[in-house]
Amino acid sequence: MRVILIGDVVGRPGRKAVKDNLPDLITEFKLDLIIANGENAAGGMGLTKDTAKELFDSGIDIITMGNHVWNKKEMLNYISQDENIIRPANYPPGTPGNGYLVYKARNDVKAAVFNLSGRVFMDPLDCPFRKADEILNTLQEDINVIILDFHAEATSEKVSMGRYLDGKVSAVCGTHTHVQTADECILPRKTAYITDIGMTGPCESVIGFKTSVIISKFIKQIPEKFEVASGLYQFNAVIIDFDERTGEAENIHRIQNYE
Repeated sequence: MRVILIGDVVGRPGRKAVKDNLPDLITEFKLDLIIANGENAAGGMGLTKDTAKELFDSGIDIITMGNHVWNKKEMLNYISQDENIIRPANYPPGTPGNGYLVYKARNDVKAAVFNLSGRVFMDPLDCPFRKADEILNTLQEDINVIILDFHAEATSEKVSMGRYLDGKVSAVCGTHTHVQTADECILPRKTAYITDIGMTGPCESVIGFKTSVIISKFIKQIPEKFEVASGLYQFNAVIIDFDERTGEAENIHRIQNYE
């Protein structure tokens, strides 16, 4: 089974990068399941019904989220209407939406995909480690391929999650920092891991936003309105091969496309 996870899609340039790159990748790599982090897809912060539809129409099967999940108010209602959009599962009970789902991929194999948020330098949500165990305990025994998008800031927290879930899930892939790391690997108990998949969005930017605005904020220490940059884009992702019978990862490959 072959799965692609696409790094944080940022604004219109990120959506265009998905639309331009994904069809060829589906054909070339014969992808069975396509997952993308979409929490920055609408104007750089948040997701809307229309931007979600645009991503789904481009070929994405599942959209994961993160700390910007509620930036667009319409998501408070819409997220419960589309089961293929999942938000961090460690929000408190009663929060709209779901934190995981079981999805039947193109090869007819069922895969579980869940989303968690870190707590270091992030909002103080419920413990992601305990929530991971809780989710795993609810899955049926015939679900072998299990994939986590861990939306977190601290490298140490992401590495710890990878080690904690090694052998319990098929893949732990980090998102949020918008900078692709070069530490992709198969952990000892056959879990695929990368600290951060990276960003799909404008490359002439500071993590997707206009360089001048971000630099000005650092220098002046005055709040600035963040604007998504324009120009050339980058497409960051990982492709992972799994043994669908055991759920064990066999290979993980980073993608960095620029245009």
